[in-house]
Amino acid sequence: MLLRPEQREKLDSSPDVEFYAFPRFVNHVDDGFIEQLTALYRKRLQPQTRVFDMMSSWVSHLPPEMTFAHVEGQGMNAEELAKNPRFDHYFTQNLNENPRLPLSDGGFDAVLNAVSVQYLQYPEAIFSEIYRILKPGGLAVISFSNRMFYQKAIAAWRDSSEARRVELVKHYFRSVSGFSEPETQICQSAVPPILQLFGFGGGDPFYAVMARKL
Repeated sequence: MLLRPEQREKLDSSPDVEFYAFPRFVNHVDDGFIEQLTALYRKRLQPQTRVFDMMSSWVSHLPPEMTFAHVEGQGMNAEELAKNPRFDHYFTQNLNENPRLPLSDGGFDAVLNAVSVQYLQYPEAIFSEIYRILKPGGLAVISFSNRMFYQKAIAAWRDSSEARRVELVKHYFRSVSGFSEPETQICQSAVPPILQLFGFGGGDPFYAVMARKL
């Protein structure tokens, strides 16, 4: 089932290119999340393969000891992408305006999207593109936490619980015929959100939804 038009809306409807015009050389999740993501990549990715890191920035969180045949990057800010040491090549593209990726069919062993899926207004089209550019058996890893630029996240994401967001990403995969049944890796904070507001910590929750091209 496709998202309804109102579910795709953002609080800030100004052009995304304006919002991302200035580079942000910061991490958008905490160290614990990054460690879990890197560990997941270490377990699931293979060296000397081709990786596409979509909606990326100045850091990809790939295991530093792993060497890949090619890492392609895509994002919204050219200055951030230029600082990413893992990229062999990168390009800028607003996927909400043009979901068609300038990449060949079956060209990648893995597609990664870290803490950015919440901004996709037409995720069904993007996940179709992910499927297209993956090799048979290729893996897609979509990771996210509870952080976001609230004004740029779509309503379907903003209005959902964290558990519902996991189901939403599963739905994106299932909207494309040919993906395996999505699997998840979840590590939620043991500290209730209300206590985190009072400075009791707990760390960013970690969610990853993965599927392979059959």
